[in-house]
Amino acid sequence: MITPMTKYSFILLNGEQGDLLERLQEVGLVDITRSIKPVDENSQNIKAEIELLDGLINGLQKADIPEGTEREFIDGDIVRLAGGMLMRYSDDTVEIKQLEKEVSELRLWGNFDTGILEELAHAGVPVHFHRLSSKAFKPEWKEEHALVVVSHDKANVLFVVAGPDNLPGEIPTPSTDIHTKEKELRDKKAHFDRVLKRIASAKDRIPELEEKRRELYAKLDLYLAGAAAVPAAEDTIVTLVGYAPTEKDDTVTAALDQTGVYYLKEDAVVEDNPPISLRNNWFVKQFEVLTDMYGRPGYDGFDPTPFISVFFLLFFAFCMGDAGYGLILILIGLLLKKVDSFKDMAPLVVLLGIGTTVIGFLFHTFFSMDISTWSIFAPIKGIFLPAKIAGYDGTMVLALIVGVVHLCLAMCVKTYQETKNKGFINALGSWGWTLLIVGGVIVAALAFAGIMDKDLTKWVVIVLGIVSALGIFVFNDMQRNKLANIGVGLWNTYNTATGLLGDVLSYLRLYALGLAGSMLGMAFNNIGTMVLGDGSKPALWLPFIVIVIIGHTLNIAMAALGAFVHPLRLNFLEFFKNSGYEAAGRNYNPLKK
Repeated sequence: MITPMTKYSFILLNGEQGDLLERLQEVGLVDITRSIKPVDENSQNIKAEIELLDGLINGLQKADIPEGTEREFIDGDIVRLAGGMLMRYSDDTVEIKQLEKEVSELRLWGNFDTGILEELAHAGVPVHFHRLSSKAFKPEWKEEHALVVVSHDKANVLFVVAGPDNLPGEIPTPSTDIHTKEKELRDKKAHFDRVLKRIASAKDRIPELEEKRRELYAKLDLYLAGAAAVPAAEDTIVTLVGYAPTEKDDTVTAALDQTGVYYLKEDAVVEDNPPISLRNNWFVKQFEVLTDMYGRPGYDGFDPTPFISVFFLLFFAFCMGDAGYGLILILIGLLLKKVDSFKDMAPLVVLLGIGTTVIGFLFHTFFSMDISTWSIFAPIKGIFLPAKIAGYDGTMVLALIVGVVHLCLAMCVKTYQETKNKGFINALGSWGWTLLIVGGVIVAALAFAGIMDKDLTKWVVIVLGIVSALGIFVFNDMQRNKLANIGVGLWNTYNTATGLLGDVLSYLRLYALGLAGSMLGMAFNNIGTMVLGDGSKPALWLPFIVIVIIGHTLNIAMAALGAFVHPLRLNFLEFFKNSGYEAAGRNYNPLKK
């Protein structure tokens, strides 16, 4: 749900805003309306310092330090030291690779003395080095020139020629010999080893860099909040506006009273565009990241996260549709808890895995195998989804039923919101459509289940039709001419009829994706079984296991991608469109340390 906000308007002498903002930063509850980007040279400089620390932290974290490397203690300014060491680490890494390449090249020419080569050149007998393709090299050159083949392979021939030379493939004479270059490589590696020891020590001081970064973020946030002050009375006074959750009024008020600053307090209204803070239980909170992907609601809107939490989980499980894949997701989620950069997403992955396991079990599918045929599950076979419902594929029918429920719920939410914001009279048009569609679905379900007989069903349908028609065609806008209302009602009828049909059919993607994943998994199972045969040859078990593991790994990856994107679409497009949801709010970002 959307947390109610209180608006605080501060009026103070110019120059006093710094003390107030520092106090609010300590409280950590007030969102000061401020710029989200640097606004001048000072804030740009702070931002540059933050980016420098980001680079140093990322560089130290990515530096590959061999296990067991001793640490060489470093003392002093960690920012300056880390920057210098990372530059040396980068330079040494590049130079070592280049030296290794040069050593490898010189080894092909064997051991030679560059001093002797220079003496021969001064004596008029220069030595020329050649690299030529094996096909282009001609053996008769050995008879015509003072030529010695140094090495050769299928691709190239390396040879030297003493004296006059006009043969193709000549390369520059090496400036040094193999022993000199190998010593240069050893020296560079020794220097690099010391750099690694110092970087290993610097890695232990990453928390120090992260603390500096947090301090700079707080400093930038504080500065931007101060820059938001509006001068008045010829710059004698300034005004600031902030927002805090109404439930925290006592804490905020107590802190402000201690500052002696003059302020006004009132309930925030839609026109103020207050920041949006969502308050949900632990389960729903895991799905707030999905809501934020689309955008937070306006202050007079509704929090879609409770609906997303239920239906995204259900849709994801439908698309995966395999209990075995669900168990793998649970394991992945548990492993992500140990990775700092992904641990916040770990609970969501575990929840998606649990949902997939439950739905996959009801669909009696385990790694694309039908477990309803296993004798161990014979006693509980009745809880499995039947293969056919009313003569159609059970999964397809269930996907459409879930889609209809999802859309009906969206229409109910839209009607409730319009009634809340505009009043019942001005929401009669929405009430008409909701009674017609949602009421019609409920009546059809009761009649199909045999709870309502034909006569009662007929009269209920007639009453619903009349009442709905009045709302749709006559009272859809109380400020408009009734004839115009009828025209608008006819146009809305066309749009709703065509749009709603397409929306319902969109939910068939849940069935299609689940079916595609299941069929692909079965294909890998069949390929593995064909390779294994009757299992009498132990040597065939290894390729069977490799095929099944690789196949299902690829299938899980592709299925998870589709199971994330398409349920997100069904919530962001079909549900949001029919519920009237608009992302008009901004995130609650309190000034804090």
